[in-house]
Amino acid sequence: MVHFLTPGSYAAGMRRDHWRRRNAALDPARDHVEIYRNVVMYEFPWDMNQALSFALFRTYAVPGIGRLLDETGEFTGRTQKRYDDTALLLEAPSRLGFDHPEARAATRRINGMHRAYDIPDHEFRYVLSTFVVVPKRWLDAYGKRPLDAGELEASVHYYRALGARMGIPDIPETYEGFATLMDDYEAEHFAFEPGARRVADSTLALLLTFHPRLPKRLVEVFSRALMDDELLDALGYDHPPRAVTASSRAALRLRGRIARLLPANRTPTAVADLPWVRSYPDGYDIERLGTFPSGCPVPHDSRTESGAA
Repeated sequence: MVHFLTPGSYAAGMRRDHWRRRNAALDPARDHVEIYRNVVMYEFPWDMNQALSFALFRTYAVPGIGRLLDETGEFTGRTQKRYDDTALLLEAPSRLGFDHPEARAATRRINGMHRAYDIPDHEFRYVLSTFVVVPKRWLDAYGKRPLDAGELEASVHYYRALGARMGIPDIPETYEGFATLMDDYEAEHFAFEPGARRVADSTLALLLTFHPRLPKRLVEVFSRALMDDELLDALGYDHPPRAVTASSRAALRLRGRIARLLPANRTPTAVADLPWVRSYPDGYDIERLGTFPSGCPVPHDSRTESGAA
């Protein structure tokens, strides 16, 4: 699951704390999109990608979510495309702002997919909570630094704005509220579900292809070593030996310490720039991403694909 290649270019002329200082000068309530963009695309692109991947696995461990994803067949039959589409659709608002036409189209696509199924609000709230809580905890454990208070508040505002556009009611107002929601929900709902295990296996098999030069068994065990016991149990995965878990996590902490010494990233890392996002080498049309359970309304013979940003 974890790939140590970090896209982007470093800038010798920029202070190491450039993005931290930039975010500190912004207002988390007013400028939450810009702050979150700086966090995801400049300051922590590698870490955020890893954290959100683990957030995805946590959602599988909720039987209702994992079972539905298995029944659609998308995460087991077209795993690469579904992974890429999810990342591209979720990225658009942070990269462009919620009111940009492409970001609005991405939100419509997300809502259109969800409306095809009877998904309860509590599952939507849980998934939203993982996007806020898991990255914060990842950076606490493995990042070159934790999120500042303003960056964390901006993340809360950002996902509250996304949730509002998805029509999710009763969204927590603070990070503490999101964390309590996620922890309590997992304590109540995490359980083994055969369909969820199939989805997790398919996703993990895809992520192992991101390292063609490394032994797949090594990468697979390393990935499981970063999962907590509750997640492993819910997915039915064996617990790696304690020494493997300790050494794997120590390696990530070492990476974080090394990252502190690197200069600031000058160029943003977009999802389309990631080498493991491979479905659209010639660009993509945001309105054609995702699934269309009732058929795609876009006239494919007359639309031209827009280039990926």
